Amino acid sequence: MTLVIAFIGNQGAVMAGDMREIGFGGDDSLIEDLERELYDGSITSDNELAERADAIGVTIRVRDDKAKVSQRDGVLVGEVTETEGATISRKRLYAAKGSYAIAEIVDSRLRVVQRGGASNFVVLGNEITKKVANECIRGMWEGGTIQDALRLVMLTMQIAASVTASVSRTFVLVHTDTAADIPGAIANDAQKEQKPD
Repeated sequence: MTLVIAFIGNQGAVMAGDMREIGFGGDDSLIEDLERELYDGSITSDNELAERADAIGVTIRVRDDKAKVSQRDGVLVGEVTETEGATISRKRLYAAKGSYAIAEIVDSRLRVVQRGGASNFVVLGNEITKKVANECIRGMWEGGTIQDALRLVMLTMQIAASVTASVSRTFVLVHTDTAADIPGAIANDAQKEQKPD
């Protein structure tokens, strides 16, 4: 699980997501230990991650090509995956001009867990990425235009990548200035989730 951050404004919305995906192999308890260190900020660089994994006998596969954010019919969509033991769940953020919703997907069931309106930053990520993002927002956001929010989102992505190996240095940025149909996008996704592959 890495970092997706969005700003929802009255004039539009922006969203960014990093592109890192890490696959782990080996003993489950050792993988959990490594993930905990990675997500709490103990491991800050790719070298540290490789060295620590090697030291405890966990294999890792790092890819920086997974697009976690996209735009569909004016709705910005970002998704992160959370693993807790054997349970894998996904959190999906939908944003458009003036509103957003967060859905959780567990066992092919999509359920909306939060809704909100304009003038909000929303952050999905692990412990360290959320901490970094919240510090950036609290420390630097004094209100402003969608362009100001865009600059802050980009800066936050860069800072997060410099303090944790769980985030790639590259990220995808999407923007919309329409008050698109979030409930429609959610209903559409809920149907897709329930269809067998």
